[in-house]
Amino acid sequence: MAETKLSVERTRFAVDGKPIFLLGISYYGALGAYRELILRDLDDMQRYGFNWIRVWATWSAFGNDVSAVDGEGNPREPYLGELRWLTEECDRRGMIVDVTLSRGNGVPGPPRLQDPESLRRAVRTLVTFLKPYRNWYLDVANERNVKDKRFVLFEELVELRKLVEDLDPDRIATASHAGDIGDDDLRRYLLDVKVDFIAPHRPRRGGSPERTADQTRGYLKRMKQLRIVPVHYQEPFRRGFSPNLWEPKAEDFLTDLKGAKEGGAAGWCFHNGDQRDKLDGKPRRSFDMSEARLFDEDPKARYVAVFFGHLDLPPGLWGQAYPTRQESLDAKITTYILIAMMKMAK
Repeated sequence: MAETKLSVERTRFAVDGKPIFLLGISYYGALGAYRELILRDLDDMQRYGFNWIRVWATWSAFGNDVSAVDGEGNPREPYLGELRWLTEECDRRGMIVDVTLSRGNGVPGPPRLQDPESLRRAVRTLVTFLKPYRNWYLDVANERNVKDKRFVLFEELVELRKLVEDLDPDRIATASHAGDIGDDDLRRYLLDVKVDFIAPHRPRRGGSPERTADQTRGYLKRMKQLRIVPVHYQEPFRRGFSPNLWEPKAEDFLTDLKGAKEGGAAGWCFHNGDQRDKLDGKPRRSFDMSEARLFDEDPKARYVAVFFGHLDLPPGLWGQAYPTRQESLDAKITTYILIAMMKMAK
C-alpha cells in the first residue's frame, strides 16, 4: 500500500532512501476542509516545492472541532477517516505528513488528553490506524515543555515513545519544544526519550531569524557528545501571532529558512495561522479552512498563505486583479516568497 517512506539518516531525513530537505507548510485545520479544495492546495504546494505538511489530530478553532481523536484519545469520525485519506493522498504524491497531538491550552480548542492514559490512548489510536503508511511521523506532544495544560513530563514522553516503538518499530516520532532547547533538556530528549529528531520552536521575536544558523550549528555540535539526530524546525514564527510586538516581513522568513539550511537543519516549515489582533481572527489561514482553501485564488473567499504585506512587487503567478491594495500585495508577495523558498530548498 505505502508508496513513500520517510527515514532518518544521522542529521538528515530521507524519502525512499534519498536524502532530502523537508520544506513544509502549516496545514493545521485540514481535516475540516473539503477534499476537492485540499487537492487543489496540494497541487499548489507541490508546484511551489513544498514536500510536507503539518496537520493536527487535536484541532478545534473558531467553533470547528476537527480533531481525529476525542478528549480521551478515542477515534473520532469522520475526522480520523479524513486524516487517513489525506495521508494516503500525500503518500501517492510523495509528500510527508506531520501528525501532531497536543493537550491544548485553549487555542486549538479546550484542554484534552489531560491524564497519561488518555494521551497514550491517542497515540495508540493514530499509530494503529495509520500504520500502513510510511510517509508520516508523530509529534506526541506539541510544545510539551510549556507549563500550562500542554505540559507533558519527560517520564510520560519516555513511555509514549516506547509505546510507539512497540506498536510500530519503524515509526518516526518526536516531542516538540517551545523555544530553544537547553543542555539538560536536549540530553533528556536524546538519551531518555530517544526522539528520532529534535523539534525546537524557535523564539518569535525580532532578531531570531538571524540567529537560526548559529543555533542550528550549536545543536549539532552538542549532539556529537550525546546522540546525532536531525534538527527539524516544524513551527517557526508566523505573521499574526503578536503583531503589536513583532510582525515578521518577507525577508525574515527567507533569512530564517536560509539560516536553517546553512546551519545544517533537516527541515523547515512555512508557518501560518490566524490574525490575533482581529476579533474574527481573519485571515485565519490554516487555522480554519472550513470555508476556503489555503491557496484560494478567489479574493472574496480565500485564506491564502499571506504573511508578508510590506513589499510592493509586480503581479505573480495568480495574475488576479484584486479589489484592494492589501489583497493584491498579499497574493504577489506570497507568490514570490514561495518561489524563493522552493529554489533554496533544492
